[in-house]
Amino acid sequence: MATRPVHFFWILDCSYSMDYNGKLGALNYAIREALPEMESVAQDNPSADLLVRVLTFSSTARWLQPNATPIHDFRWQDVKTDGTTNLGEALKLVARELDIPPMPSRALKPVLALVSDGQPTDDWRAGLRAIDATPWGKRAVRVAIAIGEDADRAQLKEFLGNPELEPLDANSPKALAAAIRWASTVAIKAASAPVANADAGTGAGYGPYAPPTVAADDDDDNVW
Repeated sequence: MATRPVHFFWILDCSYSMDYNGKLGALNYAIREALPEMESVAQDNPSADLLVRVLTFSSTARWLQPNATPIHDFRWQDVKTDGTTNLGEALKLVARELDIPPMPSRALKPVLALVSDGQPTDDWRAGLRAIDATPWGKRAVRVAIAIGEDADRAQLKEFLGNPELEPLDANSPKALAAAIRWASTVAIKAASAPVANADAGTGAGYGPYAPPTVAADDDDDNVW
């Protein structure tokens, strides 16, 4: 059976606000623990070749993993906090990778997984427009994880580009881990639904894979 790539982009907020009460440590742990599940989902979808990239943003945007790496070769590198929240710059970098080329014209839908506590400090809508202007940006399965009760959910919902979708709320380490697991597995399944090419329509959704409501456990010691 011929395989097609699924490009999975982690877009991670590493601004200083992520230092609060161990948010970034919880994020590093959650992604590291989710990798075996990502690999398992990839193995269960033989028609999909799962390729992972990681982009962080703070005072600037940087590729932590710039190359599209097969999930079985991917190794997590812990991220650190540094500065402000230049989300717009990060989205512009992602947009460059969603054009044709470097993306192929025939593939499975990419996944854009944004994890942030919100409050961008640059023109993030310019970055969002750059993604929407690319063929695969319009087709991407988008996931937004809102870290903390004071996260800017309206901004994250706008990133999703679909009024029927909501950001996942992660108000504790346990809730963040659950959200990361969902983004790492169910979104891949949604992305693996057959799509012939980048011109096959617009809009992002999960099909039957509606995201769950993720809330902090009452007994969680580190509620954000």
